[in-house]
Amino acid sequence: MDPNSDSLNTARVGLVGPGRVGTPLALALREVGIDVDGPVGRGEAPGGCRAIVLCVPDAEIPAAAAVVAGAAPLVGHTSGATPLTALEQAARAGAAVFGLHPLQTFAGSDGHAPERSHDFRGVGCAVAGSTPEALGFAAGLARVLGMTVFEIDDEGRAAYHAAASVASNFVLTLAAAAERIAGDAGLEREDARALLVPLLRRTVDNLAELGPERALTGPIARGDESTVARQRDAVAAAAPHLLELFDQLVHHTNALAHSEAHV
Repeated sequence: MDPNSDSLNTARVGLVGPGRVGTPLALALREVGIDVDGPVGRGEAPGGCRAIVLCVPDAEIPAAAAVVAGAAPLVGHTSGATPLTALEQAARAGAAVFGLHPLQTFAGSDGHAPERSHDFRGVGCAVAGSTPEALGFAAGLARVLGMTVFEIDDEGRAAYHAAASVASNFVLTLAAAAERIAGDAGLEREDARALLVPLLRRTVDNLAELGPERALTGPIARGDESTVARQRDAVAAAAPHLLELFDQLVHHTNALAHSEAHV
C-alpha cells in the first residue's frame, strides 16, 4: 500500500489504551495528518473507524479484542510477542486482523516520557496481517510514520521479541550492574551513570558501524587474562551476587573475541 494514498490519508484510526505506546502513537499519527480517535480507555471501543489498534498489555489483548469486535473492519495490536490469534474475537465478528509492533522502547508511564518519544522515524516495525488488506494497512501506517517495515509471522514472534529484549531490556540490567560495581570505586550511582552513558553511546555507535566482533575492545578482546582476573576479584568484593553474571559474560565475550569473524 502506498502510505500517501487517499485510502490511508482519509482513514479514521481508533486507538485503545492511553499508555506508553498508545499515547505517543496517537500524537505521531496526528502529526502526519491521520484522523485519530483516542486513545480511549481499556474497555471502550472507538466508533466510526476503518481500523482499531489495541495498545494494551499482551494479557489484555483478547479481552480488548472482544470489546471492539464488530466496531471496525480492521483490528490490530501493537504487541511484538503475541500472535494474531489473540484477536480471534474481532476476527469472528468479521474483522481482518493485523499486528504492528514498533521496534522501540517506550519509557515513562507517569507523564515523564522522554521528549520526542512519539518520533517513530527510522524505527523498525514488525507487521503481520490475516489478509493482504490488513497487512498492507499495517505496513502503510508504519511507513507514513517513517518506520522501516519488515514482516514477522506468528512462528517467528517469540525469537524476534527475545532479540528485542536482549538488545534493550538486558542492556539496562547490565547498566544497573555496572553502576552497582562502580559504587565500590567510590562513585555515587548518578555520577557513575553520567560517566558510563557516553561510553555506552560510543559502544552503540561502534556496533552500528563495525558489528559486534570488530567493535569489541577491552581486556578480553586483547587476551589480558590477569586484568580480567582482577576485575573478577573486584566484582566479588563489590557485588558478590553479580559474580555469576560476570562469569557468564566473560565466557560469552571470550567466544565473541575468538569467533572467526573477529578482527
